[in-house]
Amino acid sequence: MTTTLRPVGPLQQQADGGRSRTFRICVNSRPVGEIHLATHEGFGPRVAQVRALRVDEPERGRGRGTVAALAAEEVARGWDCQQLQASVPADASVALRLAQALGYTERSRHLTKRLDVVPAPPPGSTARPMEPAEYGPWREAAGAAYLAEWTERGVPEPQARAKVAHDWARLLPEGPATPGAAFGVLEHDGTTVGTIWVTTSAPSDDGAFVLDVEVAPERRGEGHGRTLMRHAERIALDAGHTRLGLNVFAGNTPALRLYESLGYEPVAHHLYKPLV
Repeated sequence: MTTTLRPVGPLQQQADGGRSRTFRICVNSRPVGEIHLATHEGFGPRVAQVRALRVDEPERGRGRGTVAALAAEEVARGWDCQQLQASVPADASVALRLAQALGYTERSRHLTKRLDVVPAPPPGSTARPMEPAEYGPWREAAGAAYLAEWTERGVPEPQARAKVAHDWARLLPEGPATPGAAFGVLEHDGTTVGTIWVTTSAPSDDGAFVLDVEVAPERRGEGHGRTLMRHAERIALDAGHTRLGLNVFAGNTPALRLYESLGYEPVAHHLYKPLV
């Protein structure tokens, strides 16, 4: 029996080089599922992503998904893409094992938490809103750190810069006046020790989302990251949300341990695979 991909409709192309197409997964011309492949809005047209992969229930466990995923790689190569990305729900253990067997590596993890009562900051610590004069220096430093996080994880600099520019434009179109954007500063004994950026209008089921948390390098290991996260939870609750989400890069073990200790649970694994 032969498993193939057959296009559903014409190839969708954008002015910036982006592409998108849905394919039926067929076995001897018989449809058994679908896969949606598109170039990445953030990383640009040289990076593709599997946006959806579905195999009909009676056909699962027969290698249909494996063949479809491999065929999608060839489509992406034909689009001149250098990398393929996919997101797998945390409870989809079979799909995660398949992705790992096909050579995908976890880049980051989406975590979320249901919020309840938030304890007060520890003695000596005070969280406050970011002052207007603090925003410019914070944005410059946060943007540079975000770019470094991508390049240090093997993303070519042009793609990393495209991703950073895309995310900042999407998340802060009006700068500090962007609706739903909240910026906090943590002080301990009168000294600034960290900052946090939360959006209370997250385009997901999380409701609120932590976009950046940073503790001054010389003050790490003192518990300030935990205090900042508690402040983020308070921001979310004050905005009427009962859930808070975040992404953590794979390999950032201290941050992952902190979030797990605070009760954050995995929702999805974000994976990638080089195509060259």
